[in-house]
Amino acid sequence: MLDHYRTQLARAPFVISGLASLVILFTPESGVPTAPPGTDKVVHFALFAALASTGRIAGCQTSRLLPALVGYAAASEVLQGLLPLGRSCELADALVDVAGVAASWAIIAAVRRR
Repeated sequence: MLDHYRTQLARAPFVISGLASLVILFTPESGVPTAPPGTDKVVHFALFAALASTGRIAGCQTSRLLPALVGYAAASEVLQGLLPLGRSCELADALVDVAGVAASWAIIAAVRRR
């Protein structure tokens, strides 16, 4: 019985990260605070690193999680350019997203090997 709750608790950070990513990635430009140049790349990197790490901790299968996050990175950029949000589609943002996934994945793999 307790294992069921432990599993659910392990998934909660992943769900929260996913919801946060929707808010962060799809907030209209008018709602995005001004920040120094390059801050958006740091946010993209951290956001996708959080998605990868919390997904891995939640027990998501590697064969599903990695392609899903790469697809989400690409789709979110395309949608930012297509939806009337005043945001732009940037290849650099998608690449930084994937770099965040890769970095998080590598760190967790290294920690788990120890």
